[in-house]
Amino acid sequence: MPVFDLNCDLGEGEPPARTRALLRWVTSANIACGGHAGDAATMQCAVREALARGVRLGAHPGWPDRGGFGRAEAALRPGELATLLLHQVSALATVAQAAGGVLHHVKLHGALYHAVEQRPALAREYLDAVARWWPRLVVVARAGGRVVRAARRRGLAAWEEAFLDRGYRADGALVPRGEPGALLTDQGAVLERLRGLLAGRGLRTTDGRMLRLRPQTLCVHADSPGAVALARAASPAQRSAAGGAFTNAGARR
Repeated sequence: MPVFDLNCDLGEGEPPARTRALLRWVTSANIACGGHAGDAATMQCAVREALARGVRLGAHPGWPDRGGFGRAEAALRPGELATLLLHQVSALATVAQAAGGVLHHVKLHGALYHAVEQRPALAREYLDAVARWWPRLVVVARAGGRVVRAARRRGLAAWEEAFLDRGYRADGALVPRGEPGALLTDQGAVLERLRGLLAGRGLRTTDGRMLRLRPQTLCVHADSPGAVALARAASPAQRSAAGGAFTNAGARR
């Protein structure tokens, strides 16, 4: 059975105590870098706490829509995404370097995460920027989606991502927030999904079908109800499924 990376979006305005608690259980941190959330202080805090626990550092750039938390539709003009990435990813890279760390990956947030899957030109602009400025970063994107395939064709490293706490449609897209079934908050349901992914069965969609995904990384959102408990519940299940050998760096206690 595979052993998954466990990631979480952090530095998005959650209390520092929750940031620290989640970092006890995850192996990768996607840190907001001044777009939808985050500032110099929150970046420094998240980077410092992640490095102290051996957690991988990732940039989590978002559409600069603070009121809508970067989840409103991103009306991007050509070239605008590249500029946004240059500002935000570079900012976090600078903070990480000052703390003695380096970035491992990049994962878009919210509206941008979905927009690059839906718009081929935007996906090209995204990957052009990564290839030009950060060619060693792993691109984290939707399992089975356009961006992962395009990144690999270009020779970029890419990890397919599945969400432990979000509902899925039959086409592999997430159920939009605000609609029934968008969030999974029950630990039992989350662990059932994790067991299915570990066993290679995939995950169940809102209409009852099985969606065959092969993710390398799984996400729990910091703002999901009971996020710390969900992350804690998922992390021991991974170690157990691997016979007690949790091979991803960062699950420090």
